[in-house]
Amino acid sequence: MTGHVIRIERTQPRDGIAEEPDFGPKGYCLGDPKFGSAKHHAENAVYVKTLNEAADLVSSGFSLRMTGKGKRASLVSPRGLRIIRS
Repeated sequence: MTGHVIRIERTQPRDGIAEEPDFGPKGYCLGDPKFGSAKHHAENAVYVKTLNEAADLVSSGFSLRMTGKGKRASLVSPRGLRIIRS
């Protein structure tokens, strides 16, 4: 894929509320697929600073922590995400 990443969105947001990648003090939080059902554990988190880096990892199978107004952040699998590029 080419182009700068404009946004990453959840294809089917919870309760129809738009969700975006959760950006915390360490950056965007992703779950490494090599940890299987434990990828959501804090000690297995992978952090990146840019949306482009996050998109590259999502394209490689990583899950991305997403959040929306009034919603707790949740780890979303790559098949539930859409990467929007310019």
